[in-house]
Amino acid sequence: MSKGRKPKSKPVLMQGNAAVAFGALDAGMRFFGGYPITPSTEIAEILSAELPKYGGKFIQMEDELASMACILGANIAGMKSMTATSGPGFSLMQENIGYGMIAEIPCVVVNVQRGGPSTGLPTSPAQGDIMQARWGTHGDHPVIALYPDSVLECYELTIRAFNLAEKYRTPVILLLDEVLAHMRESVILPPKEKLKIINRIKPNVPPEWYKHYKNEPKYISPLANFGEGYRFHITGLAHDENGFPTQVPREVEAMMNRLLRKITDNLDDIIQIEAFEMDDAEIAIFAAGIVALSAKEAIIKAREKGIKVGLIRPLTIWPFPDLDVEMMLENTKAVIIAEMNQGQLINEIKRVTKYGHHSKFIKLQKYNGLIITPDEILDKIAEVK
Repeated sequence: MSKGRKPKSKPVLMQGNAAVAFGALDAGMRFFGGYPITPSTEIAEILSAELPKYGGKFIQMEDELASMACILGANIAGMKSMTATSGPGFSLMQENIGYGMIAEIPCVVVNVQRGGPSTGLPTSPAQGDIMQARWGTHGDHPVIALYPDSVLECYELTIRAFNLAEKYRTPVILLLDEVLAHMRESVILPPKEKLKIINRIKPNVPPEWYKHYKNEPKYISPLANFGEGYRFHITGLAHDENGFPTQVPREVEAMMNRLLRKITDNLDDIIQIEAFEMDDAEIAIFAAGIVALSAKEAIIKAREKGIKVGLIRPLTIWPFPDLDVEMMLENTKAVIIAEMNQGQLINEIKRVTKYGHHSKFIKLQKYNGLIITPDEILDKIAEVK
């Protein structure tokens, strides 16, 4: 694909990582800073060739710390920016992700998960970074993290990640897994003119009235770029409305409340969740990413045998869809939590349903570098009495 992607009326064979790259371009991303790491490298490779055609900038940094820092700087200057990494690289980015959150700098961080910890399994899938996406950087902080389950959704949720980043002035994490990143599917990309693209809200007041961190309704505030005549300060320290460091308790509390409430006051806009065959389900499967695809196949086979089973799939992993999950599980007798780790999502399900119904919790965890198969899920369904 080259600049000026034409709408495709016919299917095109596309890889998950490629879908992320072209989704970013169509969202208006014009700056990529990153360091190659398996299994995310194709994103950087594609953007290194494509960004110059769009008038954008691609830079390979010396490491992931610098990669995260440079995309923050580019966005402050007014360019939609992104980086892509995996495992160890995502760990190295955490300090600057926290800086982006407290400084309220929009950007997108793609983490293609692989087996860990440390170097782990560079070419094998895993879902071990779900909790790191939420709690990786220190201190109290909100997080938006999205997780597709198909190549088309890799494209769609990349665009949504940029839209949410710009709207809520925050880094947004896009989680993939190795299989999803390297999987190829036949997709039809929507015409560019039909895409919903959100660009940052620009200030409509004179420069002398501008407050870079002003509390606005729904905590969505305008954002001026460096070089546009608006004076403001950016720091990783607690700061006031103008961005200058402060230790005044009421100002610190106001800043912390803004970081939290711009997410919690907008859950209806941020959270996306899929209910597959859940209308009459007695057994629910909770799964995300590539595991959700295995779950859907298992559900189709189980229903052919008359077993009422369905899938709850969070497209938005964080903030966790508490109310949706609690409501969907209300009439089920069991929930199977299938995940490629030693148990991260299961604790969230237990937390959400603690004071609700009394579904039986069945865990299906796999962390040996292989995906969870439909047959393994069917075996778990058979355990439900």
